[in-house]
Amino acid sequence: MVAVDDGPVRHPLNVDADGIDRTRGPEKHPYYAQLAASESGVLPVVRQVGGEWLPALLICRYDDVREVLRRQDLFSRAAAAHADQVDVSGTMLGMDGAEHAAVRGTVKDSFTKPAVSGLRETVRAAAEAQLAVLAAKGGSADLVGDFAVPFALNVISDLLGLPEPDRAQFRRWGDMFMGTADLTRAEAARSAEEMGGYLWQQLDGRRGCPRDDLMTRIATAAADQPVDVQVKLPLSLIVGGWETTASSISTFVYLLRTRPYAGHDCAWDYLLEHPEQVDGAVTELERLHSTSNGDEMPRRVMADVTLPSGVRLTEGDIVIPSHDAANRDPRVFADPERMDFGRDPNPHLSFGYGPHYCVGAHLGALEVRVALALLLRELPTLRLAVAPDEVRWKQGHAILGPVELPVSW
Repeated sequence: MVAVDDGPVRHPLNVDADGIDRTRGPEKHPYYAQLAASESGVLPVVRQVGGEWLPALLICRYDDVREVLRRQDLFSRAAAAHADQVDVSGTMLGMDGAEHAAVRGTVKDSFTKPAVSGLRETVRAAAEAQLAVLAAKGGSADLVGDFAVPFALNVISDLLGLPEPDRAQFRRWGDMFMGTADLTRAEAARSAEEMGGYLWQQLDGRRGCPRDDLMTRIATAAADQPVDVQVKLPLSLIVGGWETTASSISTFVYLLRTRPYAGHDCAWDYLLEHPEQVDGAVTELERLHSTSNGDEMPRRVMADVTLPSGVRLTEGDIVIPSHDAANRDPRVFADPERMDFGRDPNPHLSFGYGPHYCVGAHLGALEVRVALALLLRELPTLRLAVAPDEVRWKQGHAILGPVELPVSW
């Protein structure tokens, strides 16, 4: 563990002395499994925000994490804004209770399981179109830039109704916005301002000329919300919608090509023989290798409370629920570090739980499943074009994933 003056552990667990998360691959820190299996499942940590080290408690056992995520009345996101490394003020992620429900209600009907099921053919068509671009590279390409990012960005942009020529700009904005290091906070603020100005123009245009898209729904249904909230709603959908999905696709391909499974040299070869297990494989990869880097966002304890494990928390404590630890709790997941595509049930918490359950979880999962199934079917010889340890991973970023993933076929 990396300590501060021999005190609490720095958080995220891979953070360096400069306060930057230096995660160098998809493997989660070994302390997660140890903490989830421990008696207390609570670890005192400190995290650097605005140049200061702030104390917090990392919550690691499954039932405790789920309780923290479920009880907005006792564990407030809004009251923990000062402990956030990413500024989510004005977004659903930074709200509680009725305010959160009102903003989430603006878009949630578009992301329910039935609504997303109706998008399956649209998502498949988008994946096939981008695969054609990838295949045209002639046998080698960057899976991130040539497939995963444009595919995921196009899906959420089509849903919102954003013009195609403007979409590439969002990757630059998004990378700055999701930076977690203090050195990037000025860039994040500038990025949010630029994105906000663009999205406000889009919303304002929909009021005068409505269309059949999600931007129009936001422009009308959220018209009574503050300008900041109206703008940040599509902003969070865009950045969260493409960044996490694209990172999951590229990370999971990396893992499938580099991890043995069920007697095969790599899990990719196993899925070539068992394509019906792609959905189970994605769910298990989500459990073991979520692309959320650094656990859930912090909460402030609003009253003295006892967690299901018996741990007592005091009003004013800052807690960080860890889905990566909870997903390794042996009380819930037998042999939790073993990758098992047939694991059933698999109630992982990588998309959260309760009121803040990821609004785009169903759409993101569909995109990843469709993308992997398509790649397996159409490019069965797809493989890394570099040694696994030569792949560069994002540093100081809220979303874990490769910067690029050179592949060949």
